[in-house]
Amino acid sequence: MLDETGQADLADRAPEAGHYHDPATGHSRPPRREFKARGSFTERCPGCNLPVLNCLCPYRVNAESEARVWLVTHPLEHLKPTNTGRLIRDVLPDTEVFTWYRTTPDERLLALLDDPRFAPFVIFPDDQPDYADRVVDMAVVGEVKASGRTPVFILLDGTWRQARRIFRKSPYLDRLPVLPLATTRLTRYRLRKPASQAHLCTAEVAAELLRQSGDEQAAQVLDDYFDAFNVSYDASRRYEKLEQPTAAMRRLLACQGE
Repeated sequence: MLDETGQADLADRAPEAGHYHDPATGHSRPPRREFKARGSFTERCPGCNLPVLNCLCPYRVNAESEARVWLVTHPLEHLKPTNTGRLIRDVLPDTEVFTWYRTTPDERLLALLDDPRFAPFVIFPDDQPDYADRVVDMAVVGEVKASGRTPVFILLDGTWRQARRIFRKSPYLDRLPVLPLATTRLTRYRLRKPASQAHLCTAEVAAELLRQSGDEQAAQVLDDYFDAFNVSYDASRRYEKLEQPTAAMRRLLACQGE
């Protein structure tokens, strides 16, 4: 499959013998052309990958949740410092990250999908009739918890176009229930321009799902960590040093002392 530049889509290449390692799993992957994001020459903190001018590491806090989050990430998203999926793993250590390749599903993901301890839900809009029979609501997540199983929110991490492609071209997801995110929240993300203010970024989606499913403390920590990331990165783009912590940063610092 060719992308709009006429190049073969990295996600279509099977990860056979390669010369680099998958950023999420460490597995060997095929060689790829060099990716140069805007700001690629900026000095970055090795811990949080933000510009050192406003490092995020002092505000990192771990939280616990009953629900889990699994990210199925387009390979190019790993290379973008503005990706917010990694914030979820920073806050929720049990988060799993899988890189999506159309022709070669991650074997670990396939195994976890068959694990009876987990009840996975694909997070995707309910706007097409061909999978309407798979659509459920948040009440089903509560039923899963009551049964003793762990609900899992599977987030398709990429641009909207990439997420739609992952959803449509991953047969192993076809048997899973689809859980649309019902919310009136608008995005607070400053680092990419969304097609609509109703389009939340990956970390915002995860926080809202956690909140609606009852993991309110974890949702608040993730929301605050996202806000800290959002403000810090935005200031660094303008070469401004944040002199005082924001309200969200102060809440995160307070959590560290608990």
